[in-house]
This record gives sequence, C-alpha cells and structure tokens, in this order.
Amino acid sequence: MTQKPVMHSAHWGAFHAQQQGDRLTIEPFKGDPDPSPLLQNFHTALNHPARVSRPMVRRGWLENGPGADDRRGNDEYVAVSWDEAYALVTRELQRVGDKYGPQGIFGGSYGWSSAGRFHHAQSQVHRFLNTTLGGYVRSVNSYSSGSASVLLPHIVGDMNEIARRGVSWEEIAQHSEIVVAFGGLALKNSQVASGGLSEHTERGFMQQAAERGTRFISVSPLQSDLPEEAQGEWLALRPGTDAAFILGVLSVLIAEQLTDEAFLARYTVGWPEMAAYIRGEEDGTPRDAAWAAEICGVSAAFISDFARQLHGKRVLVTVAHALQRAENGEQPVWLGLVLAAALGQPGLPGGGYTYALGALGHYGKHHNLVSFPALPQGKNGIDRLIPVARISDMLLNPGKPFDYNGRRLTYPHIRLAYWAGGNPFHHHQDLARLRQAFCQLDTLIVHEIAWTASARHADIVLPATMTLEREDIGGAPTDRHLFAMQPVAQPFGEAKDDYAIFTELARRLGREEAFTEGRDTRGWLQHHYAQLQQKLAAHQVEIPDFEKFWQQGVLELPQLKDGGRMINAFRADPEASPLPTPSGKIEIFSATIASFNYENCPGHPVWREPQQKPNPDHPFWLIANQPATRLHSQLDFGDYSLSGKRHGREVCSLHPADAAGSGINDGDIIELYNARGHVLASARLTETIMRGVVQLPTGAWYDPVDPTALRPLCRHGNPNVLTLDIGTSSLAQGCSGQITVVQVRKYRGEVTPVQAFIPPA
Repeated sequence: MTQKPVMHSAHWGAFHAQQQGDRLTIEPFKGDPDPSPLLQNFHTALNHPARVSRPMVRRGWLENGPGADDRRGNDEYVAVSWDEAYALVTRELQRVGDKYGPQGIFGGSYGWSSAGRFHHAQSQVHRFLNTTLGGYVRSVNSYSSGSASVLLPHIVGDMNEIARRGVSWEEIAQHSEIVVAFGGLALKNSQVASGGLSEHTERGFMQQAAERGTRFISVSPLQSDLPEEAQGEWLALRPGTDAAFILGVLSVLIAEQLTDEAFLARYTVGWPEMAAYIRGEEDGTPRDAAWAAEICGVSAAFISDFARQLHGKRVLVTVAHALQRAENGEQPVWLGLVLAAALGQPGLPGGGYTYALGALGHYGKHHNLVSFPALPQGKNGIDRLIPVARISDMLLNPGKPFDYNGRRLTYPHIRLAYWAGGNPFHHHQDLARLRQAFCQLDTLIVHEIAWTASARHADIVLPATMTLEREDIGGAPTDRHLFAMQPVAQPFGEAKDDYAIFTELARRLGREEAFTEGRDTRGWLQHHYAQLQQKLAAHQVEIPDFEKFWQQGVLELPQLKDGGRMINAFRADPEASPLPTPSGKIEIFSATIASFNYENCPGHPVWREPQQKPNPDHPFWLIANQPATRLHSQLDFGDYSLSGKRHGREVCSLHPADAAGSGINDGDIIELYNARGHVLASARLTETIMRGVVQLPTGAWYDPVDPTALRPLCRHGNPNVLTLDIGTSSLAQGCSGQITVVQVRKYRGEVTPVQAFIPPA
C-alpha cells in the first residue's frame, strides 16, 4: 500500500513498518527500552500460504445443509463469492434466530486478534449479535484467570483492582525486601498486553530491585520463570503443590508465634477457622511442615527455615495465572493472600499481595488518567452464560445442570456458534473431545485470517483482514502512549474487516443502522477519539485534533500513580475505606463461599488432592505453559515462532536424568501420551527443569495425523491434545489445562512432515 514506514501497534509492542517486496521491515518504537522479539513474527505474515484468501464453505455442509456432522475437521472446502457467503450466513442466522431464538446461538470470541480498540473482535461479534438478533449465549471469565476472577471478589476485591492496580514495579524497586513469586515472573508473559504495550520495563525494574537488595524467590518447576536480572532463587516444588507448601509455611508461623495477630484481628475475618484447619482441629490432620514436605518434595526443615526468613521483612506475595489453571486452582490464590495477611503486609509500600504480577504487561504499571473508549456492545436480550472453559461440556450436554459461583445453571442447546478473533483449538483442553463437541452443532461460522484448526472445523469461513491491513487506534489503560494504527498493506486476497462483514450482514437482516449508527470505521475512530478529548478536557487536559494525531502517529497521555489504591486506603482506615467484600475485610473465611456447600471449594482455603498425579503408566508431570515465541497461537507461522521450533516441530524440555532413563538424546523426536492422545515434539535436555517434569508450550497449531481419531496424534506438538477438560472447582469452573500427567518415550513410528500451515483441500 505504501513505501514509507507507518506507525502500527500490536499486543507485544508498537513499531514502524514498511513493506519491501514480500517482507516487512519492522522498527520498534523508540521509547521502548526492551522491545519484544515477537515483532519478528510480522516479517512474512502478510502473504503467508496459510492465509484464507476467499470465502469458503465446507463441502458436507454445503451439500447436506445444517446439522450435526462428524466430518468437521476432515472435509473439503468449496470457494464461493462474497455474495453467496453473505446469503448463506444471513439465511442460517434467520433460520436459527426464528426457530430457536438467541438462546440457540453462542457468540464465541477471545478478543486477542488485534491491539486496535475498534477492531476488537469480541466487541464486534457481540455487538453484531446483540443489535441484529437480540442477543446470544455468552461466556464469562477467561482461560487465563478463570478461577481467580471468580474467587478474588469474594475474599478481597475485583481482580482488576488486585492485578492491574496492585503493587507497582516502581514500588517493588524501591521498597520490597522479599518477593515470593508463586509461578515465577517470566518475561515471556509480561512482554504482552491486550491493547498494546509501548514500554517493556519489567526487566529494568527487577534489575533495580535486585541491585538494591531485593530477594526474588521463584516458586516454579522451571528455572526460566525468573529472568537473570532478578538475581533470584529457584524453588522447585512438585507441580500443583503450592497450596500445601503455603499451609506448611503458615503452620510454622503459627507455631513459632511469627504471625501479625494485630493485623489479622483488625483487617481480616476467619483467621481462627484457618488456624484450626492448619492445626488439624477440624479433622485430626495437622498441616505442618512435615505434612507439607511429603506432598511438595522439599524437606520440613527447608519449609521451616523459609517461614522464619519471611518474618520481619517487607514481603510481597504474588501468585501467577499458572497456579489457578489447574485442579483446585482457587486454593493457592486464596492461600497467597492468607500468607501475606499472616505476615501483616497488605497495604505497606512494596509489600502485601498481588495477583498475576508478570503475567501481562498491564500488571504493575501506572494507570492512565482516563481510559480510551470502547466500542459499545449493545444490550443482550437474554441472560444465558457458561464459564468460558466449559464450551465442550455445553455442546455435548445440552440441558444438563452445572454449578457456578453459587448458581445452579443449565447448559443451553446451541445450534449455531459464531466465532471471530479466537482459536479454541489453541486454548481449550482435550482436543479430541472439543472436536466431538463441535460436531454437534448445526453450523459453525468463523472469521479468520488463516487456516487455524478452528477454521478447519468451521462450516463457513470468512476471510478477515489482519491488523496490518486495517486502520485502528491502539491503547491500553496502563500504557501512556496512544497509537494511530495505520494500514501497512492492502487486504490479502478477498479478505475484509470484521466490521465490514458484519455491516453487510446487518444490512441484509434489516438492522444496519442499529449496528453501525451511521458510521464507517474512520467515523468510529473519530467518534472514540472525540470521547477521549472530552474525558481529558474534564481534567483540563487538551490533546491535538484527530487529524494531527493521525499524522503524528503517537500521543502521550497523563497517568496516575495510584497502584494499590484500594488496599492502601483500607489499611489506613478500614472503617472509612472497607473492602468490597461482605465483611468489608480480607476474608480468610468466606461465609458466602461456605454457603454454596461445594466440597471442592469450602469456606476457607484447603489442600485437595488432584485426581491427576503421576503413576507407573504416566510418571511425568507435563507443564503446558505459555510460549516464548508468540502470543498464544497467533502467527505460529511467523519467523520468530518458527525459530523456536526444530525441523518445524515444537520443542519439549526435560531433565537429562529423565531422558537418560528413557534412552532419549537431545534433538530426538519424542512421543508424549496419555489416555487422551499422543503428541510429537523435539527433545531439549536441560537442567533448568526439575526432574519428573516435562514442559511443552501451548500454541503449536493442532496438526492431527487422523483428525477423526478418538486418541489423536498431533505431529506438531500441541499439548492440549493431552490436557484434561475439567473445571477447577464448582465455584469458578475455570480452565485446568496448565498441568497433566504423561508418559514419554523416543518415537519409533513414521515421522511425517508438519502440515499445520498447509490449507485444506
């Protein structure tokens, strides 16, 4: 489209881009002290063979019409014109809407497709379904934080207040003496933030803190979960046992009278019940250091010494997303808060409790004075919902009741799912079961830039532009820069913006004005920018007009230094500034949660044995964590993502001693398997992982040798073939895909080339 560099932005950073032949030249934003290498994934993405170039319809659906079909994921596609595609989608939306109403339609999206605030896919698809069809069955929470986002409001406050407005990195650098990071502080996670991230500062702040003397302790099976700049300590526990470890630490603090009883009495409720549970007064089982040592794999003496070293220090306790993405994931999140409270730390500069520090670039940053407006999603005419990670349960069990956060709900019977901006075959668990679930639908409609596994299971695939091919505004509540996202290239093939697609469908459904409000894309951008001007003007802050902003490409916004505002005010005066909990205090015991009568999540935090544990058939823990070379599964075909693979396959890390016992050498093709399926990967031997654990990142595009197999073999390395699809507990029903158990062996079968990026027939 243009030969001069233009400003653009992604979830992992802002940049100038220039198209030169088939490649993009990327120059990171000059104000970023530590630019993300993920920018390299754009170099050859625009015209990659995996892109969807035309509207496509699955042959079985086109020939036989809507209905359940087990050929999904293993069928041919037929190219159609946009006019034909619009007609097919319109007719199907009318059919399902007339016959089943909004409760027969699921609006699926995950919102990560673009850093632009207008082309936010989740907002677009939800606005479309609300304004044209009267609503849809929605999902709540996220795969990343499904447990914590439900739990935290019961015990301390809204997750955004704890995570986004928690203790700041600046405070840590200045005041923290000990940072205990359950799940670590991996920079691969904090280099990404929804809406954009113009300044990657975590590495620098950790280095400042370490040089001042802050002691960082990363509690994780992986040494890489803490950067070298932190000069930290690595504490490796058995996966999933952090809750037991914290209970053991608390038992030592109680026994040696090292708890801050004055803080506990004034600022918390439920400490006596918690202490009674730890002492074993409830059931005769003391949760002491010796008890915890048996579960966690470290000595009782180590646990006791660890507890004593926390006393009298300015301690920050943070719990990563990873810990609550597992069975009983609510418990370590809750116990992290209890530990901070027992030490009397919440509300002290650089001390206390924060959730998910390091999990996203938003967390630990300062907030903007005002936020950039969002696209209104309209009013949903029905109140039918599922926790986001229960999609397979819903599609496989219509009418079945389920528990969620004190409510008894029923799975709706979904006939049509409309997906834009997401790839459930990346973030969901037990992919053979997910495929079976999608086969129950009458129709699956997907907007996609490329032939992901989700597109390959769809009935109608509408080619969408990628972020580089459209104009938008990039910004985040914790990023002091706002960016004009100017188009770098013309749309690939016949691809269209999601907004253009929805506008035409809304016109055919007679609801164009309700959807567009008379605005095209540029009209919405100008409208939102004018709203920002008004919000800032109320604070006597003036910014340039839209045209000047668009020309200069970047705008610096005023910020507030109000990290920890809720908990700081609470500590200063708990009566005048109570927490938004039923008691107004930190709830170590929650009468509300207790009233739900969930055995797997009672009224105070507990240790519950997971159903998944290593055994002779599956002796290894598998950690399925976030990748370092891409955001989730986005641009898996990009240069940087491919550079992290070996011969096109994902890399699995394991300890040399474990490898030796299985006759595995570095670089061998290995097979990871359990009752749900098989995965191939390239072996990487390293002592930076604890024994008995293997690590395979998520995000490799699902590439089954036989898509219809009940126990599929993914030759590319997608660990969600293996992970278990169950809720964390009856309270939150969050995703439990972080850890599972597997067997590992050197692969002896035929090694066929990865075909994930080759379009279907």
